[in-house]
Amino acid sequence: MDDLRPGDTLIIWKIDRLGRSLLDLVDIVTVLEQRGVGVKSLTNGVVDTTTAHGKVVFGMFALMAEDEAALIKERTVADLSAARGRAGGRKPKMTPALINEAQQMYDSRPFTVAEIATSCVVTR
Repeated sequence: MDDLRPGDTLIIWKIDRLGRSLLDLVDIVTVLEQRGVGVKSLTNGVVDTTTAHGKVVFGMFALMAEDEAALIKERTVADLSAARGRAGGRKPKMTPALINEAQQMYDSRPFTVAEIATSCVVTR
């Protein structure tokens, strides 16, 4: 990628090999286009940023990527607002009664921390 110069065309086997996601792909091709480098896919004939038709198709990809990113953001915000006020994670194993019992065992000193943990069925 660093060796490409203005006027070069990057030939790729499939368009999905250039980026991990549609948004990533759009970013890479946009940067290459700003540098004056075209992109052409051998198996996806419609992706050829060196032609007018190819630029239109890629522009549609860019719009879909932008829409996809906006939808992901919307869903994330909605999920976060729905989750507010709820405690996450699993329920604690140590109940207040078990904590009290473990504290009494610790204070009496004949038990090690490992023995206390074993009796409470928890890790140290």
